[in-house]
Amino acid sequence: MDADRRTDWPASTASGPTVAFTVDLEPDCPPFLRGFRGIEEGLPSLLALLAARGVPATFFTTGEVAARYPAAVQSVVNAGHELGCHGMSHTAFTALDPRAAADEIDRSADLLRAFAPVTSFRAPYLRFPDRYIGLVERAGFTVDSSQAKYKAAYYASRSRRMSEASPLRRIPASVTSSVLRLPPWVRTPYLSALASPVVLFVHPWEFVDLTAEPIRLDCRFKTGQPALACVDQVLRWFQNRHARFAVMRDLRVRA
Repeated sequence: MDADRRTDWPASTASGPTVAFTVDLEPDCPPFLRGFRGIEEGLPSLLALLAARGVPATFFTTGEVAARYPAAVQSVVNAGHELGCHGMSHTAFTALDPRAAADEIDRSADLLRAFAPVTSFRAPYLRFPDRYIGLVERAGFTVDSSQAKYKAAYYASRSRRMSEASPLRRIPASVTSSVLRLPPWVRTPYLSALASPVVLFVHPWEFVDLTAEPIRLDCRFKTGQPALACVDQVLRWFQNRHARFAVMRDLRVRA
């Protein structure tokens, strides 16, 4: 089925781990590059792969991408994926005062909710100060995936686990995206050790050849078609383990 025409996903009867495959729709490799080749060139290939594998995903999208590429965002929604919020301009929230932080959240939410209901949030760079949690709650989000289990800040966060009265579920990313591009003999033991729910993430710019760009090695190695092939291997590996793929809004585990 054509990726931009799929509107639902088959019910899962899987008995293995729960996996949320997520995508950060943002400018190319910020803050090192400028441009949107990932949206223009990488996203169509990724949508086609997800459709071929029958995997639903959550696309954390910046307001800037939604404003510049509304047809691309609509293609994500038309394919049956969850649309999430990734802030307005991909500015780190650690660099923003409270007024600017609220503006980033509110403006991007308004733009994205013109395409679909949006209840999941992820801060750029997976850096989000505890003091701004209330801004996310007040903006109507019920899931926050702005933390990462591979970062020390996750373990130091006072708000890592929310109170039972909070409507917000904080569900961190399990592993950084570049791990998915490692050789299978390194990648497989890493993935095998992850606790369910497993939250994976990638960026469309990873599916554009950036190997000659003057950016960090972990951002540019095996980008382009090799990265897409690696993601295909990872999806098939989890499917062979009888994983259940879910979008972020459907995860019910507090992390």
